[in-house]
Amino acid sequence: MFITNSSQLQSSHKEQVLRWTGAPYRSYLYSYPHKTAYRELKPSQSLKELWERDETDYYFLYMHIPFCGARCGFCNLFTLPDRRVDVHEQYVDALQRQAEQWAPWFQGRAFSRFAIGGGTPTLLEAGQLNRLFDIAEGIMGLNPLKASISVETSPETVTEARMRVLKDRLVDRVSIGVQSFIDEEAAAIYRPQKPHMAEEALNQLMSYSFPLVNLDLIYGLPGQTASTWLYSLEKAISYSPGEIFIYPLYTRENTILKPEQIRSGGTDIRLELYHIARQRLEEAGYKQYSMRRFAKDISFSHKNVLPFSCQEEGMAGLGCGARSYTRDVHYASRYGVSVAAAKSIIEDYVKAERYDTADYGFILNESEQKRRFVLKAILHSEGLTLSQYAERFGSDAMRDHSDLTELITIGLAELRDGEFTLTAHGMAYSDAIGDEFISGDVRELMKGYIVT
Repeated sequence: MFITNSSQLQSSHKEQVLRWTGAPYRSYLYSYPHKTAYRELKPSQSLKELWERDETDYYFLYMHIPFCGARCGFCNLFTLPDRRVDVHEQYVDALQRQAEQWAPWFQGRAFSRFAIGGGTPTLLEAGQLNRLFDIAEGIMGLNPLKASISVETSPETVTEARMRVLKDRLVDRVSIGVQSFIDEEAAAIYRPQKPHMAEEALNQLMSYSFPLVNLDLIYGLPGQTASTWLYSLEKAISYSPGEIFIYPLYTRENTILKPEQIRSGGTDIRLELYHIARQRLEEAGYKQYSMRRFAKDISFSHKNVLPFSCQEEGMAGLGCGARSYTRDVHYASRYGVSVAAAKSIIEDYVKAERYDTADYGFILNESEQKRRFVLKAILHSEGLTLSQYAERFGSDAMRDHSDLTELITIGLAELRDGEFTLTAHGMAYSDAIGDEFISGDVRELMKGYIVT
């Protein structure tokens, strides 16, 4: 009989723990597969056929506005610093043409969520911003009384005219990026707005009494300390927003900031700052829903919003840089970070006459669909319901994904009454857990991706 001694067991346990917690900050996997795994689709996919076979009950409508006032030091999003009104107008014209071609595929289908992101959507003039809602409602068929509506903004674009558009169009959630209330920290990440401007914008934004205001902060900034981080947290809490997102600073290829700038005095203190934030936000009455999202208990009584599950697909992304998801195909326009690449891709989008094929994306086989379903569940506090997985795929999640059992063994997750959830300790390592769940095939594609 082979007997494993205690030292071997201890060594194995340490290796397991190190695998998941040795590098807490690897990448932000807000979607799966990551966009850097997308490649040219051969042959191109007919979007009419793609959406006709989609079985989702409720849909997410997204519009991407790829313009901003200036590029921040941490940004690797698909966005172009361009304030020209005529450029914005041409872009919205193209987005409307795209919507007109897509609309027939969504007749009789309901949107339960609508979001406008970027870039900075509210960089558009009020009239152009209003057109986006006309397109969503008049062309795509959005019922604003049945859908939650979210719009991203920035301190410099919180104006009476723009906020009035958002109020009139029944926007439920306005998200504003502040990142830091410390002048030196904001300057270190090349933020175009000084913190005092952010405070003025927040005072104005809160006066409109939107059902939900979200405020974004970043931790791990160059020169940031525990005390300055706590100062920004206290400032954010003082405005009593319904939601606060805390993002760890990441630096990537083609971002202005470099990896060595994350470390304060040669030490990466992001995990320490995360725990400070988690404790303080919970003391202030915020509940943790993910590693990044903390929110108060807010119920919307002004609308009868249709249901939507983050594990399902059915996302229609309009605009250059927007991604769309069906159950087995994810697609988008080409991705670029540099100014030259973003400008070229946007110009091609604006000049296009047809938007009815997908020629760039990722086709998910059943294995990747399962992996996505698990990831979209376990990185949120709601967790993975094993019965839902079994109903969707006809198999057992714990058998399909042995990593789930390992996470329980080392105390990063727990299984109770058929619900698999990360523990409070495990939630802190969400970015490592997400990274570990990336399949070998997807990881190879990501490694081979060349950012332009």
